[in-house]
Amino acid sequence: MQDSLIEKIKPYIKNYDAYLVGGYLRDLLSGEISPDRDIAIKCDNLAKLTKKIADELNGSFVELDPVNEIYRVVFGEDYIDFAKLLNNNLDDDIKRRDFTINAIMYDINNEKFVDITGGKKDFEEKIIRTYKISNLSDDPLRTLRAIRFQAKFGFRIDDEIVNFIKENNSLILNVAPERVHQELMKTFEGKFLINALFSMDETGLLDVIFPFFKDIKKIPSNSHHHLDLFHHLIETTKNIRINKPELKLAAFIHDLAKPDCWTIEPETGRHRFIGHDELGAKKVVPFLKKLKFSNKEIEYISKMVQFHIYPSALMKDENVTERAIIRFIRKIGDDTLDLLELARADRLSARGPAVSDEMIEVNLSNLEKLKEKYFEISPKLKEMPKLVDGNEIMQILNLKPSPKLKEIIDEIKELQLEGKINNKEEAINFLKNYKL
Repeated sequence: MQDSLIEKIKPYIKNYDAYLVGGYLRDLLSGEISPDRDIAIKCDNLAKLTKKIADELNGSFVELDPVNEIYRVVFGEDYIDFAKLLNNNLDDDIKRRDFTINAIMYDINNEKFVDITGGKKDFEEKIIRTYKISNLSDDPLRTLRAIRFQAKFGFRIDDEIVNFIKENNSLILNVAPERVHQELMKTFEGKFLINALFSMDETGLLDVIFPFFKDIKKIPSNSHHHLDLFHHLIETTKNIRINKPELKLAAFIHDLAKPDCWTIEPETGRHRFIGHDELGAKKVVPFLKKLKFSNKEIEYISKMVQFHIYPSALMKDENVTERAIIRFIRKIGDDTLDLLELARADRLSARGPAVSDEMIEVNLSNLEKLKEKYFEISPKLKEMPKLVDGNEIMQILNLKPSPKLKEIIDEIKELQLEGKINNKEEAINFLKNYKL
């Protein structure tokens, strides 16, 4: 195995039992080169050894977990994580790992693989298996991690693991939410995400992590949706073409408030979900906060949920104005293309008997037109000079800071884009004739 970074540190670990392990080897089997290098090592003073490596090779030393003797040496964008072998014993360390595909080791000094749990065979047979099932209860995050690896590789999860998760899915609630968040995002990155979502549902993890799905599953198909709500959300997620986990998560939960807004018109039998977009944007915030999503992630996902109907509703109007389109692009900003992708996926996933092929084609065509408008208008928005500032507007109109001030600023920007206001003098004239 040729790895320049490993070769670089080899002289320092030549007198130790040292093994490459984990994601680096697993990804190597799938033809990928991973930046994550983990070394399990038999060493009585690992902190001293890793500090020496960092000092003499111009790296940076980081204490990840001094209690369990886990240290990182950083070399620019590359790094190696060192961990002491469990009980300083190779067999003990291998057999306590989560899955066999992660328990393959490579003896660095003797240049040979060590695979006592059959991880290479399991990788070739595309199965996620554990050496002993108690390894999952040792760290319940591993129940979700099995789903994550299915999302990444498309492997089948061994029946023993599936049954364990079914019986113990609530253990995930004992895991730090930051870790669940990280595992979820890796799951939503996966090429085989849809398979993983069905496994998450089958094992009961879905209802534990996303408790609102219990009500979502009660919403049946209707005249506008050929699928029940749960499968509509699965289908919408499947139709997202951008490999962005936050967008795929938003697609999966964009209708989370429909159960709260569900009514059936007695005269027509039509299912209505009025206001589910606005309510959904509010409901998603505490859910994401509980899982320790960042403010940026929360703002983005909430925005996708709130405005997922907006693009199609806007373009449904045959007389939609240029100003209305500009207002849409200004409101959504840099997330416009993501929102249009969500609207497209949502449209393709709703093909009830009241929805004709022609209606779908028109909707998709309108979304494409809106995308073209975005590419046309967006550069102008970024280049547009500020003709008057807020203080000048308040002085001319004798106005105090208020929502009305922002409304006037936005209107001036729209008129600039339309070419109706082109300089400061015209902006001031507009304000002098403005009726409050």
